[in-house]
Amino acid sequence: MAEQDSATLALINYYCQKKYFNHIQIAADEGLKKYGNDAVFLFFHAYGVLLEDRIQEAIRELETVKEKSDVSLCSIMALIYAHKKSLAPDRDAIHELDSKLKEDRKTAGQMALYFAGLFLWHIGRHDKAREYVDRMIKLSNGAKKGLILKGWIELTCGRDAYAKKAIKYFDEGNQGGNDVFAMMGKVQYLEIRQNYSGALDMVNQIIVHFPGFLPAFVKKVELQLALQDWDQTIETIHRLLQKDSHNFEGLGMLALHSLCREGNIKEAGSRLGDLISVLDRFEPHNPDLFYKMALAFSRMCGRNQIILQQTCTLVERAFSMSSRNAEIANELGYQMVLQGKVKEAVRWYKTAMSLDESSVPALTGIIRCQLIEGQLEDAEQQLEFLNEIQQSIGKSGELSFLRAVLAVKKHKGQDEIIHFLNDAIDVHFSTLQGLPLGVHYYEKLNPDFLLEIIREYLAFCPTQPGAPGQPLSPLLKHCASVLETVVKTVPGLLEAAFLMAKVKYLAGDVDAAQCNLQHCLEQNPSYADAHLLMAEVYLSQENFKLCSHSLELCLSYNFEIREHPQYHLIRAQTQKKMGDVQEAIKTLKIAAGLPAMRKTGSASKSKGKKIELSVTDRVSVFLELAEVLRMNGEQQPYFIQAKEKMAAIYLNQRKDKQLYASCYRDLVDKLPGPHTYLLLGDAYMNIQEPEKAIDVYEQALKKNPRDGTLASKIGKALVKTHNYNKAINYYEAALNTGQQNFLRYDLAELLLKLRQYEKAEKILLQSLEHDYVSDLQALMEDARYLMLLAKIYSKKEKKDDAILALQRAREVQAQVLKRVQLEQADAVPHQKQLAAEICAEIAKHATDQRDYEKAIKFYKEALVYFENDHKVMLELAQLYLAQDDIDACQHQCAVLLKSDQDNDAATMEVEELVSMFAPITRRYTGEPNDALRHFNKARKDSDWGQNAIYNMIEICMNPDNDTIGGEVFENLDGDMRNSTEKQESEQLAVMTAEKLLKELKPQTIQGHVQLRIMESCCLMATKHKANVERALNVFTEIATAEKDHIPALFGMATAYMILKQTPRARNQLKRIAKLNWNATDAEELEKSWLLLADVYIQSGKFDMAVELLKRCLRHNKSCCKAYEYMGYIMEKEQSYKDAATNYELAWKYCNQTNPTIGYKLAFNYLKAKRYVDAIDICHKVLSAHPNYPKMRKEILDKARAALRY
Repeated sequence: MAEQDSATLALINYYCQKKYFNHIQIAADEGLKKYGNDAVFLFFHAYGVLLEDRIQEAIRELETVKEKSDVSLCSIMALIYAHKKSLAPDRDAIHELDSKLKEDRKTAGQMALYFAGLFLWHIGRHDKAREYVDRMIKLSNGAKKGLILKGWIELTCGRDAYAKKAIKYFDEGNQGGNDVFAMMGKVQYLEIRQNYSGALDMVNQIIVHFPGFLPAFVKKVELQLALQDWDQTIETIHRLLQKDSHNFEGLGMLALHSLCREGNIKEAGSRLGDLISVLDRFEPHNPDLFYKMALAFSRMCGRNQIILQQTCTLVERAFSMSSRNAEIANELGYQMVLQGKVKEAVRWYKTAMSLDESSVPALTGIIRCQLIEGQLEDAEQQLEFLNEIQQSIGKSGELSFLRAVLAVKKHKGQDEIIHFLNDAIDVHFSTLQGLPLGVHYYEKLNPDFLLEIIREYLAFCPTQPGAPGQPLSPLLKHCASVLETVVKTVPGLLEAAFLMAKVKYLAGDVDAAQCNLQHCLEQNPSYADAHLLMAEVYLSQENFKLCSHSLELCLSYNFEIREHPQYHLIRAQTQKKMGDVQEAIKTLKIAAGLPAMRKTGSASKSKGKKIELSVTDRVSVFLELAEVLRMNGEQQPYFIQAKEKMAAIYLNQRKDKQLYASCYRDLVDKLPGPHTYLLLGDAYMNIQEPEKAIDVYEQALKKNPRDGTLASKIGKALVKTHNYNKAINYYEAALNTGQQNFLRYDLAELLLKLRQYEKAEKILLQSLEHDYVSDLQALMEDARYLMLLAKIYSKKEKKDDAILALQRAREVQAQVLKRVQLEQADAVPHQKQLAAEICAEIAKHATDQRDYEKAIKFYKEALVYFENDHKVMLELAQLYLAQDDIDACQHQCAVLLKSDQDNDAATMEVEELVSMFAPITRRYTGEPNDALRHFNKARKDSDWGQNAIYNMIEICMNPDNDTIGGEVFENLDGDMRNSTEKQESEQLAVMTAEKLLKELKPQTIQGHVQLRIMESCCLMATKHKANVERALNVFTEIATAEKDHIPALFGMATAYMILKQTPRARNQLKRIAKLNWNATDAEELEKSWLLLADVYIQSGKFDMAVELLKRCLRHNKSCCKAYEYMGYIMEKEQSYKDAATNYELAWKYCNQTNPTIGYKLAFNYLKAKRYVDAIDICHKVLSAHPNYPKMRKEILDKARAALRY
């Protein structure tokens, strides 16, 4: 019988722990062939079926053995487990089985207890398993089987103190015999203790006594690999495959060896194909196995497309079997990133987010894709969010790496970038501590990720070897240290060997560089980058013959290398060294014209292959060309361009202002002239050294006195130095010459800034004192003068004069627009925008005068000129709202939100607006987490950030939009609201809100009042009496200082309600109810009406409550809470149909996300005898909230029963 066949049971236990579902069934079938319908093997066969999610089939098989004494308990447990895994669990069946389990447990024999403990261990219930096994050991006076199982439970429970005791149980259970299950336990114990040699000795004993026990061979392979003995590992793998040619663990190890040790892609691909076939045949319903098999291979293949296609096939198969698994969807996203399919990667990461909205890997993957596609602002927002929650999710090497990539793309300082890269390396290697060499180690090592980090480091390393005696760059040492680990562990990964060669070459170790390059070229003779680096090495040794030979070999193996500028640069340097300057010039001109040279910071493609070229590499080509042209005595058209690019590197990447300026000083020294002086002056302005800029500009002006651009730059530089009087004198002197009339605008603008309004007005009026002009440029200048004049009149509080100036500007601009289309077509967009600005300014003045019709007219005219002016669209929407024209406001908002749908070049501003409106919608439709995520994106925005933070704080304090202080629903939901989990969640949310409060930086008096109110609301959210009283004092102070301040009055009422002083609260709420509705306080008005309605409902004054609720719905037809209260009133009056109608609307406007409303709707459907509708709502609620209280018992079961009768 099964109990006597320890080897077969040990095999089944091995497969159960490994989660090889089909193998469990195959082993059980073998047992059944030997022993007939043995109950133990029948049970394990059913368990294997259950693990494959063939639940009904498993239930049928388990039902046949649940009365068998030895497996009765484990069968009942497995049946309960199966029913709970079902999409629609049969609660009655579960209840019956629970009762039977409790009854049978009282009289269970030792084998029943043993197999129950064994089952519980396999499903991860270690503590419960220990209880059953302890009872079995006690009942049997120390049965060896029980002791051995106890050893396994202690070893695998995850607690070191327990694991240390495991060896004692294994030894006691294996006394005087060779129990394979006990011996395998000792092997695992020794392995965990990192005694790999001792574990290997024990495995060899198992193989001697049980030569057909294949898990021992698999374990031997793993131990030999842990001892880093690849030769012995391969020998054992072949022995294993001789015994079982379909052993996928052995096939996987062989494929791993081909890939990581030999670098034989073709062989590795073939073996991976065999592995997939075997998995398809022997584990066809095991998504986790397919998924895990792909991980190590995809991270070690150097992004080889052949291997990645196969690993992608494995993960796709896994997802097809488990399409609700966010982890597998995330891996598919990463697989797409490795293949360079960024859009598909984003799609998969979004799929993962939809399956698990809190998935950090999905969000991290999306950030990676955003960085690849240049969406830096979005990536930065998300990274800040992840960085803030890093304490709760743990440090991540990938997160630090992505912050480094963002810093590079945003041209941050070298120190900041290197700090992030160092952090990424430290965190990444910390995850490898204690891991033996093996498949899991390779997966966690993730050489692909390490090479990404190395490439970022190399961007800050010297591009050429240092001179003898020069200290070695610390970064090169760091790179070498990381690469040594990768090259030693994965010698077949050629890119790692190549990068090691590059590091060694730059460190001056030419022999080591050549050795690594030779290895690369032996493995892959067409490796173009290796040939190029080899040529560079020979060039540094002045071995021109071998250098040329390497270049020829490179070209012969890969003709596309001609598209690589580096190839031509090395060739030209060789030609120059050999004295053939003319040929060097020709070669470098070819290099300069290649596609890869055209766009900085991107990769050129050559027949599908990317050519990665850094800015430094591009500049090197231009500088080399400039040098050989100089040697040839020619002009230097590339010299300025090269110097400018080099300067940009110093400023943006190295953050070295002195070297940046030195590039332009060098230009002036070598090519003195107005243009180079202008470049030097601009450079000084860019690095905030305007005094030096002024000196340079003045020198340039001496060479070209009529250059108006220079005169304007000098004036602006003087303003930059705050030398305003000198700037004014300079402008006035320039104007007195009569040569620089266009400087009048600059002078008037400066005087306006200095509040010298009279002088500014005088200058502009002088500029406008002329006869009618027909010259287009003069008309354009007049329009600008009139706009500036209107600003000055506004500052002087001369509103009528300002409006007259704007009307004149509008008339002049109309003439400009008629002619500009024919005479200067390029200027049309700018002139239309100016016309829109004029109209918008007139509209603002009209709004100030409360002439809303005129304001609307001019805002509409502004949109005729510039239809995508989002600020004007928003102003117009707010104007409609102020007039209580809700329909027009909604229409304008809809136009605003749709304005960038078909426009790839939509401005960042509309994205900010959209990202602000989207979370507001989500906030009020029951999706607070989504709303928070969107608000977080807008949080750092200059225009919308503060508003976003206010919304985030309000969501933290009240995520479900409850009526704070209200008692109607508080009493109904008391149990749920008082749960420990709910209270802890609320405390955490209040702490988050308090943290966000510190980010608020109000700029106005009203803003400071709003901040005080928000701080007081946070105090109230704690529900502590002392805090609520402190908040009440603040609200009272504000309400006393400013009559009818609605937010303060509402705050007082809420505080009184929390303090159970309902009459005082009612007085404040009645006071608010008498005030007229206004858009600014709309939200507080609605909340106060709802709270007063709550008070009336509590006191049975339903009519007065209904009037208030109708008022809410007049102003907000989608007020979910108002419909909920209406439903409650109708329910109390036993008008269930009317109650259901109102709850339907509440359910609709909460986006069918609020389970409480769903429950009430289903209950009233039940009462109204709409049983099918009640069942439908129950399913919707239970699919999102499976354990929602009373839903199933009080409504779903009753509705089903009513339908039957």
